Amino acid sequence: MSSTMYSRIRRWFACSLALAAIACAHAQPSSSAEPDPMPADSASDAAGTAKVRGRGVALEAEFAYAGSKRVVTVSYRVHNLSAGPLAVFDRGDRHAVATGRQTAGAIAAPAWRIEGGDVSLSHAAAPLPNPAPVSPPTPLAIRVAAGAQTAGRFEFALPGLDAPKRLRWCLGVAAFEDRDFTAPESAGGVEVWRASFAVVERQQLVCTPWFDVAANGFAAR
Repeated sequence: MSSTMYSRIRRWFACSLALAAIACAHAQPSSSAEPDPMPADSASDAAGTAKVRGRGVALEAEFAYAGSKRVVTVSYRVHNLSAGPLAVFDRGDRHAVATGRQTAGAIAAPAWRIEGGDVSLSHAAAPLPNPAPVSPPTPLAIRVAAGAQTAGRFEFALPGLDAPKRLRWCLGVAAFEDRDFTAPESAGGVEVWRASFAVVERQQLVCTPWFDVAANGFAAR
Protein backbone atom coordinates (compact mmCIF):
# COMPACT_ATOMS: atom_id res chain seq x y z
CA MET A 1 0.00 0.00 0.00
CA SER A 2 1.39 3.45 -0.93
CA SER A 3 2.06 6.07 1.76
CA THR A 4 -0.54 8.37 0.14
CA MET A 5 -3.27 5.73 0.29
CA TYR A 6 -2.33 4.89 3.92
CA SER A 7 -2.59 8.58 4.90
CA ARG A 8 -6.05 8.86 3.30
CA ILE A 9 -7.29 5.80 5.21
CA ARG A 10 -5.95 7.21 8.50
CA ARG A 11 -7.72 10.55 7.87
CA TRP A 12 -11.01 8.80 7.00
CA PHE A 13 -10.86 6.68 10.17
CA ALA A 14 -10.14 9.71 12.38
CA CYS A 15 -13.04 11.66 10.89
CA SER A 16 -15.38 8.72 11.44
CA LEU A 17 -14.42 8.54 15.11
CA ALA A 18 -14.92 12.29 15.53
CA LEU A 19 -18.40 12.18 13.98
CA ALA A 20 -19.37 9.25 16.21
CA ALA A 21 -18.20 11.13 19.31
CA ILE A 22 -20.29 14.17 18.37
CA ALA A 23 -23.39 12.01 17.89
CA CYS A 24 -22.91 10.30 21.26
CA ALA A 25 -22.46 13.61 23.06
CA HIS A 26 -25.89 14.78 21.92
CA ALA A 27 -27.89 11.68 22.86
CA GLN A 28 -28.69 9.87 26.07
CA PRO A 29 -27.48 6.27 26.13
CA SER A 30 -30.09 3.60 25.57
CA SER A 31 -30.24 0.01 26.74
CA SER A 32 -30.76 -2.98 24.49
CA ALA A 33 -33.58 -3.88 26.90
CA GLU A 34 -35.53 -0.78 25.89
CA PRO A 35 -38.51 -1.83 23.77
CA ASP A 36 -38.97 -0.57 20.25
CA PRO A 37 -41.82 1.88 19.62
CA MET A 38 -44.87 -0.18 18.91
CA PRO A 39 -46.48 0.05 15.49
CA ALA A 40 -49.73 1.92 16.07
CA ASP A 41 -52.56 3.40 14.12
CA SER A 42 -52.47 7.18 14.30
CA ALA A 43 -54.17 10.29 13.02
CA SER A 44 -53.61 14.00 13.45
CA ASP A 45 -55.44 17.24 12.81
CA ALA A 46 -54.48 20.82 12.00
CA ALA A 47 -54.79 21.86 15.65
CA GLY A 48 -51.67 19.91 16.57
CA THR A 49 -53.43 16.96 18.22
CA ALA A 50 -52.37 13.38 17.51
CA LYS A 51 -54.47 10.29 18.20
CA VAL A 52 -52.57 7.02 18.49
CA ARG A 53 -53.88 3.53 19.18
CA GLY A 54 -51.76 0.67 20.53
CA ARG A 55 -52.59 -2.74 22.02
CA GLY A 56 -55.45 -2.06 24.40
CA VAL A 57 -54.67 1.64 24.71
CA ALA A 58 -55.44 4.91 22.91
CA LEU A 59 -53.35 8.04 23.32
CA GLU A 60 -54.27 11.62 22.48
CA ALA A 61 -51.50 14.21 22.60
CA GLU A 62 -51.34 17.90 21.83
CA PHE A 63 -48.02 19.70 21.27
CA ALA A 64 -47.23 23.39 21.63
CA TYR A 65 -43.72 24.64 20.92
CA ALA A 66 -42.41 28.04 22.06
CA GLY A 67 -39.44 28.79 19.83
CA SER A 68 -38.24 31.81 21.83
CA LYS A 69 -37.84 29.67 24.95
CA ARG A 70 -37.16 26.32 23.24
CA VAL A 71 -39.90 24.80 25.38
CA VAL A 72 -42.34 22.12 24.25
CA THR A 73 -45.59 21.59 26.14
CA VAL A 74 -47.32 18.22 25.81
CA SER A 75 -50.88 17.69 27.00
CA TYR A 76 -52.16 14.14 26.79
CA ARG A 77 -54.93 11.71 27.63
CA VAL A 78 -54.58 7.94 27.95
CA HIS A 79 -57.60 5.66 27.42
CA ASN A 80 -57.46 2.08 28.69
CA LEU A 81 -59.26 0.01 26.06
CA SER A 82 -58.28 -3.36 27.52
CA ALA A 83 -60.27 -5.71 29.75
CA GLY A 84 -57.87 -5.29 32.68
CA PRO A 85 -56.02 -2.47 34.47
CA LEU A 86 -53.19 -0.63 32.73
CA ALA A 87 -49.91 0.67 34.18
CA VAL A 88 -48.77 4.04 32.81
CA PHE A 89 -45.09 4.90 33.35
CA ASP A 90 -45.08 8.70 33.47
CA ARG A 91 -44.21 9.24 37.17
CA GLY A 92 -40.44 8.80 37.11
CA ASP A 93 -38.58 6.45 39.46
CA ARG A 94 -38.32 5.86 43.19
CA HIS A 95 -34.67 6.98 43.47
CA ALA A 96 -35.46 10.37 41.92
CA VAL A 97 -38.28 10.84 44.44
CA ALA A 98 -36.11 9.77 47.39
CA THR A 99 -33.35 12.20 46.45
CA GLY A 100 -35.73 15.12 45.87
CA ARG A 101 -35.17 15.35 42.11
CA GLN A 102 -38.75 14.26 41.46
CA THR A 103 -41.93 15.28 43.30
CA ALA A 104 -43.89 12.22 44.40
CA GLY A 105 -46.95 11.73 42.22
CA ALA A 106 -45.98 14.42 39.70
CA ILE A 107 -45.32 13.73 36.04
CA ALA A 108 -41.58 13.27 35.61
CA ALA A 109 -39.28 15.08 33.21
CA PRO A 110 -39.02 13.00 30.03
CA ALA A 111 -35.94 11.20 28.81
CA TRP A 112 -34.69 12.64 25.53
CA ARG A 113 -32.66 11.77 22.46
CA ILE A 114 -31.43 13.97 19.61
CA GLU A 115 -30.75 12.55 16.16
CA GLY A 116 -29.92 15.16 13.58
CA GLY A 117 -32.66 17.77 13.90
CA ASP A 118 -35.15 15.34 15.46
CA VAL A 119 -35.86 15.25 19.20
CA SER A 120 -37.56 12.22 20.77
CA LEU A 121 -39.01 12.52 24.28
CA SER A 122 -40.22 9.55 26.31
CA HIS A 123 -41.72 8.43 29.59
CA ALA A 124 -41.08 4.73 30.14
CA ALA A 125 -39.89 2.15 32.64
CA ALA A 126 -36.09 2.10 32.35
CA PRO A 127 -34.02 -1.08 32.86
CA LEU A 128 -31.94 -1.70 35.98
CA PRO A 129 -28.45 -0.24 35.44
CA ASN A 130 -25.49 -2.61 35.33
CA PRO A 131 -23.86 -2.68 37.81
CA ALA A 132 -26.97 -2.23 39.95
CA PRO A 133 -26.76 0.82 42.28
CA VAL A 134 -27.40 0.63 46.02
CA SER A 135 -30.59 2.65 45.53
CA PRO A 136 -32.07 1.40 42.25
CA PRO A 137 -34.23 3.65 40.04
CA THR A 138 -37.36 1.55 40.58
CA PRO A 139 -39.97 2.53 37.94
CA LEU A 140 -43.12 4.24 39.20
CA ALA A 141 -46.51 3.96 37.54
CA ILE A 142 -50.13 4.86 38.00
CA ARG A 143 -52.91 2.29 37.61
CA VAL A 144 -55.72 2.99 35.15
CA ALA A 145 -58.77 0.75 35.51
CA ALA A 146 -60.29 -1.07 32.55
CA GLY A 147 -62.34 1.36 30.47
CA ALA A 148 -61.03 4.38 32.39
CA GLN A 149 -58.69 7.18 31.34
CA THR A 150 -56.08 9.51 32.78
CA ALA A 151 -54.74 12.88 31.65
CA GLY A 152 -51.45 14.71 32.11
CA ARG A 153 -49.35 17.64 30.98
CA PHE A 154 -45.65 18.49 31.07
CA GLU A 155 -43.25 21.14 29.80
CA PHE A 156 -39.70 20.45 28.74
CA ALA A 157 -36.91 22.88 27.84
CA LEU A 158 -35.02 21.33 24.93
CA PRO A 159 -31.26 20.88 25.35
CA GLY A 160 -28.70 22.22 22.90
CA LEU A 161 -28.61 25.39 20.85
CA ASP A 162 -30.05 24.37 17.49
CA ALA A 163 -33.77 24.68 16.82
CA PRO A 164 -35.41 21.25 16.41
CA LYS A 165 -36.94 20.24 13.10
CA ARG A 166 -39.26 17.56 14.44
CA LEU A 167 -40.48 16.42 17.84
CA ARG A 168 -42.19 13.28 19.07
CA TRP A 169 -43.11 11.71 22.41
CA CYS A 170 -43.41 8.07 23.46
CA LEU A 171 -45.24 6.70 26.50
CA GLY A 172 -44.58 3.34 28.13
CA VAL A 173 -47.60 1.29 29.23
CA ALA A 174 -48.10 -2.32 30.32
CA ALA A 175 -50.84 -4.61 31.57
CA PHE A 176 -51.05 -4.13 35.34
CA GLU A 177 -50.22 -7.56 36.79
CA ASP A 178 -50.32 -7.73 40.60
CA ARG A 179 -47.07 -9.70 40.91
CA ASP A 180 -45.09 -6.85 39.34
CA PHE A 181 -46.46 -3.90 41.35
CA THR A 182 -46.10 -3.15 45.07
CA ALA A 183 -46.22 -0.45 47.77
CA PRO A 184 -48.93 1.88 46.46
CA GLU A 185 -48.68 5.42 47.81
CA SER A 186 -51.07 8.34 47.49
CA ALA A 187 -49.21 11.45 46.34
CA GLY A 188 -50.18 14.47 44.30
CA GLY A 189 -53.78 13.30 44.06
CA VAL A 190 -52.90 9.96 42.46
CA GLU A 191 -51.93 6.47 43.61
CA VAL A 192 -48.39 5.59 42.57
CA TRP A 193 -47.07 2.01 42.47
CA ARG A 194 -43.52 0.67 42.44
CA ALA A 195 -42.91 -1.62 39.50
CA SER A 196 -40.64 -4.61 39.12
CA PHE A 197 -37.90 -4.22 36.53
CA ALA A 198 -39.52 -7.22 34.82
CA VAL A 199 -42.08 -4.85 33.29
CA VAL A 200 -39.34 -3.26 31.17
CA GLU A 201 -39.31 -6.33 28.95
CA ARG A 202 -43.05 -6.40 28.33
CA GLN A 203 -44.04 -2.74 28.22
CA GLN A 204 -45.07 -1.22 24.91
CA LEU A 205 -44.06 2.25 23.78
CA VAL A 206 -46.89 4.17 22.16
CA CYS A 207 -45.45 7.06 20.15
CA THR A 208 -46.96 10.12 18.52
CA PRO A 209 -46.24 10.89 14.88
CA TRP A 210 -43.50 13.45 14.26
CA PHE A 211 -44.48 17.04 15.02
CA ASP A 212 -43.05 19.37 12.36
CA VAL A 213 -41.93 22.54 14.15
CA ALA A 214 -41.93 24.77 11.06
CA ALA A 215 -45.40 23.61 9.98
CA ASN A 216 -46.66 23.62 13.60
CA GLY A 217 -48.43 20.31 13.12
CA PHE A 218 -48.09 16.55 13.09
CA ALA A 219 -47.01 14.75 9.95
CA ALA A 220 -49.49 12.25 8.57
CA ARG A 221 -48.33 8.66 8.53
